[in-house]
Amino acid sequence: MVHTDSKASVPGIREMLARLISQPSISSASPDWDHSNEAVVRTLAEWLEALGFAIEILDVPGMPGKYNLVATLGSGPGGLVLSGHTDTVPFDDKRWHSDPFTLTEKDDRWYGLGTCDMKGFFPLAIEAAKAFIDQPLKQPLIILATADEESSMNGARALAEAGKPRARYAVIGEPTSLRPVRMHKGIMMERLTFEGQSGHSSNPDLGRNALEGMHEAMTELLALRGQWQEKYRNPAFKVQVPTLNLGCIHGGDNPNRICARCELHFDLRPLPGMDMDNLRQAILNRIQPLAERRQLALSFEPLFDGVPPFETPADAALVQACEKLTGHTAHAVAFATEAPWLQKLGLETLVMGPGSIDQAHQPDEYLELSQLQPTVDILRGLIRQFCIG
Repeated sequence: MVHTDSKASVPGIREMLARLISQPSISSASPDWDHSNEAVVRTLAEWLEALGFAIEILDVPGMPGKYNLVATLGSGPGGLVLSGHTDTVPFDDKRWHSDPFTLTEKDDRWYGLGTCDMKGFFPLAIEAAKAFIDQPLKQPLIILATADEESSMNGARALAEAGKPRARYAVIGEPTSLRPVRMHKGIMMERLTFEGQSGHSSNPDLGRNALEGMHEAMTELLALRGQWQEKYRNPAFKVQVPTLNLGCIHGGDNPNRICARCELHFDLRPLPGMDMDNLRQAILNRIQPLAERRQLALSFEPLFDGVPPFETPADAALVQACEKLTGHTAHAVAFATEAPWLQKLGLETLVMGPGSIDQAHQPDEYLELSQLQPTVDILRGLIRQFCIG
């Protein structure tokens, strides 16, 4: 049983968010931008422990200064996870009209870096949980806070590898304007490199042209894209087919030299049901023969580990509960989340939270005040159904 004074020691929604916003926790591939998320994790742990949650702070292996938080109220199998990431993207100081690290209220909005994506979810989840801390839970309530979603998703990967948390259902509070999301595409970013032999351009026999090999490889990739788009289609998405974008190419050093090296970066967005390893193998099967025929050394590797596509069935209990509580049919989005890793843990997973994705990663990021109480009410409805009912 949690005493009233312990509950009172946890601040209100505005004060909680102001404190979280004031603690920089940017994650970035650039060391100049990258911050630890320890302050945010320990602040959340302090509040949740005061409410009676059991606290577990986990290092993210190989990433000093990065932590995940698993806070559990109650015990037993099953239960509900309310999940969010503690990090934010970098920001352009010159384009902000207020201090990104100070919560600023204007025009019925709260402005600040992370208000929408997605530090704003945590105070609302804690506020929702406060209503149940003196009640016996039949299934545990878990609040999960992850590291580095905006850069590597290594926080979620580490949790999946550790087999934590164990529960039955999970809601990820990414900004969806409180409309439930049950599927998204995956993200793959790949690097293809050909190494040939330089030589004088006046005699092609003197070298092996990596740029010409890449031209042929690009033709193969576009043909493969066409085949995938004929085979796979999902009308739930605005762009109903998988996409492949040839994004960046570098090769050669002079017009009169045979190009010895060429590198291509491309982006692939697979639909749910498409396996990333199978897609990579299909690409390799098309590219390897031409590299061998042209006597080009081939390197094919991901630029990052990628995010698998995600889908929860329309008839899943969590989907139906969120649809009933929000009045909106679950839909698909173009952005990726940590949902595949929670799904890997066996959790029925859905993405739904306050704020609009249109505000995420933007200068003057904000959260509409009109979204606060509806979020708390919806989360309380889910806790009531999956932890008490």
